[in-house]
Amino acid sequence: MKDRVKNIYKNTEYKPDIILIKNSSEPYIDDNFFYVTGLDKGLFEGSIAVLFPDGNIDLVVPELESETAKKANANIKAYKNQTQYYKILKESISSSKNVGLNFRNITYRDFYNINKKFSDLKFFDVSVSFEKSRLIKDEIEIKLIKKACNIVDKVVEKIPELLYDNIKEYELAAEIDYLMQKNGADKAAFETISSFGKNTAQPHYTHGSTKLKINDFVLCDFGACFKKYNSDITRTFIFGKASKMQKDMFKTILEAQNLGFEKTKSGVKAIDVHKIVDSFINSTKFKGRFIHSTGHSLGLSVHDSDARLSSYSDLILKENMVFTIEPGIYLPEIGGVRIEDDVLIKKNGIEILTKGPKKLIEI
Repeated sequence: MKDRVKNIYKNTEYKPDIILIKNSSEPYIDDNFFYVTGLDKGLFEGSIAVLFPDGNIDLVVPELESETAKKANANIKAYKNQTQYYKILKESISSSKNVGLNFRNITYRDFYNINKKFSDLKFFDVSVSFEKSRLIKDEIEIKLIKKACNIVDKVVEKIPELLYDNIKEYELAAEIDYLMQKNGADKAAFETISSFGKNTAQPHYTHGSTKLKINDFVLCDFGACFKKYNSDITRTFIFGKASKMQKDMFKTILEAQNLGFEKTKSGVKAIDVHKIVDSFINSTKFKGRFIHSTGHSLGLSVHDSDARLSSYSDLILKENMVFTIEPGIYLPEIGGVRIEDDVLIKKNGIEILTKGPKKLIEI
């Protein structure tokens, strides 16, 4: 993991003496803590990682996490109380004057306390350096993401078997989550979306008590988390016989996604991938009904580094970035169709990581 730490420093505009990653309590745990340590177990509330320019790490952790922390290639320093915590931290940062913090994830309370205890230090934001570093995945990360993708592929194949008249959305979500863990996921990457009928026109609808009816759209958007790394897939089904409108929506989205695939490769602007997908959908009778970005970066976070294939992105795609490509059409009175896959960016194209069936399936 030393290379990851060194890369964070390389991507830092300012040159700090040290960089601190501070975890608060759930849900305010910084994913970067696990990025630099490689740990995939433990909660590590109240822990802090001290990063040095040579790639070394001091981990200041509560005693209850000390055994788990030993799995990291780091200098472990366990504390029993807050007095010990600040004493140990002072030892780690005593020779430093300029300290980088990830302002994107540290809580105001934690920053206030650190700043008060170490008022002689100068703190500045290095969050962009974390984002730049995490955008390009290394071999270990790619392997873990591929495993997470393999898990959701297995689940996608089973979804048609789970659908029956009057099943409730939350029942389907529970089945999907169960199948992910049965196939090796540590947990769901995010709250599973399983929407029926008109509810499918809401992109971030999760699930409720709506019952499945004949000729409804069924939209399932879910992901597996495997050793902290995530996948993200969406498939849309028809429960019954598809109408012409439903078929047209589905066909348009498949064509739009294929255009996105063809455009995506190293050196291409993220905005240009979105433009080609958006322009195609707007050239059809569904103009104006694609209402979100074409995709987002994927990794330790489901929306990793806040990078997107969107109309406002200035990102240039590079080899070993991982993105979703997920065009959608949403008609409030009918429903929505979204098809989403995860792709690994290569020099001359992409590797599609999610391979679950996505043809129009009438159940």
